[in-house]
Amino acid sequence: MQGKHLFEYAVIRVLPRVEREEFINVGIILFSKKAKYIRMMYSLNADRLGAFSTELDMDLLQEALKSFESICNGKKEAGVIAQFDIPERFRWLTAVRSSCIQTSRPHSGFSDNLDQTIEKLFVELVL
Repeated sequence: MQGKHLFEYAVIRVLPRVEREEFINVGIILFSKKAKYIRMMYSLNADRLGAFSTELDMDLLQEALKSFESICNGKKEAGVIAQFDIPERFRWLTAVRSSCIQTSRPHSGFSDNLDQTIEKLFVELVL
């Protein structure tokens, strides 16, 4: 077997106009049930997003992504969903939705080091 941790990840995307289905990747969520691991990384490049759409409210987008992160991290102030167990939080965060922040379908793999894996995926798929 390639790595000892089975993981799933999804790419976090920003869609300025949902009906156009155009997006920019801004983050990654990585989850491993066996390792009881969930982590999210994101980066908002204002220049890149501004070139893509002048309609984006960067402050609102930042606030929404911080909410995603709080749920991912299980912070009590993030509400009921943040208190779900790790697999349920991952499923909720990656559920199909029609908002300006969406995720890709989950993908899976194996890893010996989940922190290194999310950082590698972040560089490859977001930056």
